[in-house]
Amino acid sequence: MSNPTEKSVINTPPETLVSETVELCFLDRTNIGNARLDNLEKDLHLHGIQYNDCLAILFPFYIAAEIPSNMMMKRIRPSIWLTFIMVCWSASMIGQGFVKNYSGLMATRVFLGVFEGGLFPGVNYYITQWYCRHECGFRMALFFSAATLAGAFGGILARGIAEMSGVGGKSAWAWIFILEGLLSILVSFTAYWAIYDYPATARFLTSKEREEVQRRLTVDHGHLSNDFNIKYVWQAIKDWKIYIHMLICMAGFCPIYSFALFLPTIIKAMGYTANNAQLMSVPPYVFACIFTIGASYFADRVRQRGVFLMGFQLIAILGFALLAGSGKPHIQYTGTVFAAIGNASQFN
Repeated sequence: MSNPTEKSVINTPPETLVSETVELCFLDRTNIGNARLDNLEKDLHLHGIQYNDCLAILFPFYIAAEIPSNMMMKRIRPSIWLTFIMVCWSASMIGQGFVKNYSGLMATRVFLGVFEGGLFPGVNYYITQWYCRHECGFRMALFFSAATLAGAFGGILARGIAEMSGVGGKSAWAWIFILEGLLSILVSFTAYWAIYDYPATARFLTSKEREEVQRRLTVDHGHLSNDFNIKYVWQAIKDWKIYIHMLICMAGFCPIYSFALFLPTIIKAMGYTANNAQLMSVPPYVFACIFTIGASYFADRVRQRGVFLMGFQLIAILGFALLAGSGKPHIQYTGTVFAAIGNASQFN
């Protein structure tokens, strides 16, 4: 560390509320897996693969929204744009608690995908505006470890909300959507004032610290432009490495979401009651959170992420093998812990 000011800047987080938005985003996206155990399919008369349709419909719109959302965030300001999309996806989540059929659930999932699509790429961009490239990995892991906490938090919440079945004439699954949507919208009301846009306007930094952040970023980013230019789009399209990274992301995130959306169902199939399955979905995510932060810390220390990623992928393979290859519930449950830990490596 070259000087005390630089050390102070590196150790000062720009905003903890962003972690909470990531947690709530992942919670709102995957809580349909918890809602399924509380008669969602029966009440909405879902048949065949209609439940799977409702899960899948979110992602094409989620993907389509990512790049335009980041462009809007750069043009407007992180505090304004993140607040806007959070209010919108929270409203979509609340609306999900009032649907009456398959079509209604599909429609609300579409809107959820559109508005949630901007958060993860937005947070990645936000972090790069504060830290040098070799410092981003651990910070991103801290933010996205909140996504693993969402899995644990979601199971506990769902178990408690199960006791509300029949309140107001609504099933427990509807209250899961409504209450968790209300929680998100309450947090969104504070986001505009709590999120600092850029170091140059951060009130919690001294003038000297703001200058130090700008100096470090200028040295680290070098010739990189912060302005949009169509030529960069074509450069990305023609870069074969982009497609390799796309395949890596697809291979990584497919098991992440499959696991998150179906974990309560998988645990229930081991012989647990619906309420106990909600609670048993908590420990795998707690372990995943711990390992995500720990692995990212050490990966940043040695400045080598590939080895850690490959190691955790082997753990995920072991976990899924135990799930698929054993008929014994205690071994299968151990598999869910290994799978959660391995999946979480995608966030390091």
